[in-house]
Formats: sequence, C-alpha cells, structure tokens
Amino acid sequence: MRVPHSAISCFLLLYFLISACSSPKKEEATLLIYGGPIYTVDTAQTMVEAVATKDNLILFAGTLEEAEAYKGEQTKLIDLEGKTMTPGLIEGHGHFMGLGYNEMNLDLMNTTSYQEIVDAVAERVKTAAPGEWITGRGWHQSKWDEMPEETVKGFQTHDLLSAVSPDNPVYLRHASGHAGFANAKAMEISGLTLLPQEGIDAFEVEGGEVIRDALGRPTGVFNERAQSLITRNIPESTPETDRKAFELAVAACQRDGITGFHDAGIGREAIALFEQMKAEGKMNVRLYTMLTGWDPELLEEWYARGPLVDPDHLLTIRSVKLNCDGALGSRGAWLLESYSDRPGHFGHETLPMDIVKETALNGLQYGFQVCSHAIGDRANREILDRYEAAFVEMPERTTDHRFRIEHAQHLHPEDIPRFAALGVIPAMQAIHLSSDRPWAIDRLGEKRIKEGAYMWQSLLESGIPVVNGTDVPVEPLNPIPSFYASVSRKTLKGMPEGGYEPKERMTREQALKSYTLDAAYGAFEEEIKGSISPGKLADFTIYSQDLMTVPEQDILNTEVVMTIFNGTIVYEKGD
Repeated sequence: MRVPHSAISCFLLLYFLISACSSPKKEEATLLIYGGPIYTVDTAQTMVEAVATKDNLILFAGTLEEAEAYKGEQTKLIDLEGKTMTPGLIEGHGHFMGLGYNEMNLDLMNTTSYQEIVDAVAERVKTAAPGEWITGRGWHQSKWDEMPEETVKGFQTHDLLSAVSPDNPVYLRHASGHAGFANAKAMEISGLTLLPQEGIDAFEVEGGEVIRDALGRPTGVFNERAQSLITRNIPESTPETDRKAFELAVAACQRDGITGFHDAGIGREAIALFEQMKAEGKMNVRLYTMLTGWDPELLEEWYARGPLVDPDHLLTIRSVKLNCDGALGSRGAWLLESYSDRPGHFGHETLPMDIVKETALNGLQYGFQVCSHAIGDRANREILDRYEAAFVEMPERTTDHRFRIEHAQHLHPEDIPRFAALGVIPAMQAIHLSSDRPWAIDRLGEKRIKEGAYMWQSLLESGIPVVNGTDVPVEPLNPIPSFYASVSRKTLKGMPEGGYEPKERMTREQALKSYTLDAAYGAFEEEIKGSISPGKLADFTIYSQDLMTVPEQDILNTEVVMTIFNGTIVYEKGD
C-alpha cells in the first residue's frame, strides 16, 4: 500500500520535532546547590535558584528546574534550607602569617584598658620560662575606656608592664602594626639604656620615633621604623611555628568564609613556605601576594624572573608592596597639615618617594602591579604624583596596570577624582571606620574628616572600584563587621544614629561586590572568580541569614555556616 506523501511528511516532521526537543546528555555535576537565595554578583542574572559545579568549576547557574538536568547518581546535593549563598569572599588586604601568629601569641584586640594588657602579660609570665620573649598584638590606646594616669604624647608608659615582667622581655605590637610597646627587659636586651648616652642619641631613627618623657627616658613605645630597635632582637620563628601559623591562618579563612586572600607584603621565607604548602596540597585558600618592598634584592630577582601567575590559581605573585607612611592611631600617617591633637607633627614618610617612582617604573616595565600603603592625605597625594609621573614616562605600558593604594584612608578632596583618572585602585578596609572614626576626628579635626575620610561612595561614583577587607590582624578577619561598616558607617555598637558621614556609605550590592568581584579585579582575577558564573572557580560562602535583606541592626548577627573552596566543602559550622 502506498503511503500518502502528506503522511510521510507529518511523520518526519514529528520525528525531527521530538529530536530537536531532546537535549543532549548534560555533564554530571559534582555538587548541586539550591534551596535559598543565591546572589551571583553577575549583572546578567543577579540571583539564581541553583548552582551546579563539576570538580572545581561552575557548570551552571540558573533555575532549579534547569539545574536538575546536571544531577546524576554521584552528585552531592546541598539544600541551603533558606540560607544565603554568595561567591566566596576575598580578603582584599591582610597579612596571612600575621593572622596565623596572632592566634598563637597574646591577642590584645579586645582589651579596653592598659591594666587589661598588664594583666594578660602577668598571666602569661606564670607559664613562661625566665628570659623567654612574650609577644602579642592588638592594643590601641584610642579604643580604651580610660587612659592611665601617666601618659606621654598620648601613650602609656612601660612602668606597670615592666613591674609584672621583670625577667621576661615583652613586646606588644599596636593593633595597626605601626607601633609597639616594650618593657624594661626588652629595652635592656636591645642595648637601650634608660637615658641616652652623653653626646650620642641612640633613639633617633629615620622614619620613626621613640616616645620619651621629659627627662629623655624611653616610655616603651616605639613608633614606625623605630620598632626595629626592639624587633631585631626577638628570636626568629622556626619552620615548625611557621607551618603551624600557616595552618591556623587557613583554618581561620575557612571559618570566616574567605576563599581568597590578598597578602600585603611577603618576603623570601613566606614565599618558600607557601610554595611548600602548595606542593603538599595544603594551600586551601587562594593567595594573591605582594612582594615586600623592604627587600630590594628580592625585587630585582623577581623583576628578572617575571610575575608568577599560577595556573592552579592558588599562589600568584605579581605585585609589590611599598610602606609609605604610618597609621593614624600612632600619629604616623603622613599629613598635609599637622595633627589636630599634636600641633607641629605631620606623621612620617616611612619610605622615600623616589623609591615609589622607581618601583612604579620597574612595575610597568616588568609587569608587576604596585601597591603602596598610604593612610594620610599627604602620603596619598605623593604616591599618586609618583604613579602619574611613571605613567607619563611609560605611556605604552599603562593600558591595564591596576596599580593600587592600600588603605587610601584620608584624602584631600582634590585627590579623590585622581584615582579614577589614573586608574589607581583604592584597597580600603571599611571596618577601620567603625574602629577609628570615633577618635579619628581628634587627629584630623571635623573639616578633614568630613571632606576626605573613608570616601567610599565618592570613589565609586568617580568610576573606580573599591577593594574591601580588614587588614587582619589589625582587625579581626571576620568579614561581617566590615560589611556592616560598609553599609551603615556606624561603630559595631550601632553608633551614631544614621552613621558617620552617611552619604559615603555603600549600598549592600556595592559592599558585596567590594568583597568579591571588585576584589578579584584588584588582582587581575575577575575572569576566574568573584561572581557565580559558568566557567569560574567553585568558591562559595554560605550564611545563616540573608545579609542583603535583613534589617541593618541584624547584619552583625549573621554567621558564616559553610565555606566551599575549589568545589569542596572545607568548613561547616558545628561540624
């Protein structure tokens, strides 16, 4: 029987329609995550219902129905149960080994008086051997509830500390890291007499200051580069303690949802340690590192070698860190006008500006990003001037330099638009506002605070991204307080009502981006991380609640409950 041509045509049409609607078999996902708000930081789709990953890469981000096509027998399902997920957070400026060692030494971050420091040292003396160094970090005199009766230039004196530790040298770093506090034993070991020798002033240090009383006696406080008078005598760390500090730092990152970390200044020992940890499979955080500018020979070696851009995206070395002024708390930040609470004092230029120019030229020539520490308005201006001069000399190398200023905390209003004009990225730590703003006004006065301090929104509106972070161990690594500070401009106690200079606060979307995609951009890594997009690395942070929608006063109650790094769960709260 002859089949009508029309019937054959209908059959073929039906066959091709069925074939066309049949999708080829999808790749099988390793993880399928769903069941809560997922913020992608991807402008193509800002929120999705589900994410599928294969090994360490993102396969799919979209609807749960579409994601189901990637589910197989071996796929691990993660039901968020209403919790919130974002791209893995990136600490945009911290000190990795400092983070680890801070967990091993005296942690003075939460001390509220000089007496608490003395008590902490007295307790440690009980278990320390005679002559053993006691070290710690975190005190900040401007955050104490009350100052001791005896002070010199706004700092405590060593007498009470020395009384409880006569047989142990003690050195306690300021929270900023830009000053330190020594007891009498530490000064004795360092060869510093209580009175300068006649005709010889052993306390004069270029780029630093030894705080002394009216009789010329050292008070125990060593500012900026003067710290080396003490620190050069502290026993060096051992390979065993370095490994322990590294492992503690990795664990801290995982606990706080940090999957990437910009390490602001490393030397030979740290490089060797990081390479070893990577070789042993223990590099469970992505390190973007800056070579310390304090070692010119190291820089020359790396200029000859060229940047290390790790194909595994675990350890990248392509930046140089320069320390160009001090901190505001210790009155070391380099200012255009003198300190309001110490007339005639302008802070410290801790690195000659001609070195900034030279390093900028070398960075352009050899392919290294330059990241310069600057807190005071003069330091920021001087560095921008040196960057600009280098760009003018080598215009053909400036297409995508992404030079940075670390902190960019206090700016002259005329210098704010220069960041975007020059393409210089400000790496700022919002948590510093919460900690510092209540007393920073004493240092700078109301006019300078309002016109140029913590100018996040002005910088963003000028067209340059802001990289966020904590400067750990200056502040705790936990990103939630820094996120809160970004969007509220308040202290962690919720003060003042409406926030300090509220026009400069970030939106929640901007704050999240500053900890993810903008931080990735600050490390030339926006193509591989920073957003939840197919093809990017499978790094995610999961929170106890939706920090993008909860009332502002509840943001600080948010906890990191899970961290996924390289497609693997590396931290789960309560596990």
